[in-house]
Amino acid sequence: MSAHNKALLSDYLRKRHSVTKLVVHLIFSTKYRRKLFDGYMIEQLRKAFDSACEKLECDLLEMDGEADHVHLLIAYPPKLAISVMVNNLKSVSSRRIRILNAHIPRQSKSAALWSRSYFACSAGGATIETLREYVQSQSTPE
Repeated sequence: MSAHNKALLSDYLRKRHSVTKLVVHLIFSTKYRRKLFDGYMIEQLRKAFDSACEKLECDLLEMDGEADHVHLLIAYPPKLAISVMVNNLKSVSSRRIRILNAHIPRQSKSAALWSRSYFACSAGGATIETLREYVQSQSTPE
């Protein structure tokens, strides 16, 4: 294998029978889109998400947010369902924020920090058009 190909594969997840690079862009909004987070709390969330990702065998590649939502970019293994990842990330982070910030008022009887909904989008390195052209170029010659 050439040095170039080794470099391209260096950040892929290598398992016994697979080589993968699955990356998802997630957005979580606060319950009722309440503006709760400041810079300090965003850092607390980053640590909570990082800890949860470690337990799920994921990599938190990027994370940032604003007062009422956060964006995450996560590399994850193929065995992990995105819905399971989302539920785990939300519950771990919500618990951590509640413990560290007792001053946050409860937004509902359930004391949920996050809205039940979320945004998820695959975030591969290539555009759809690039992939389409590649697949089309693989046709068998006549």
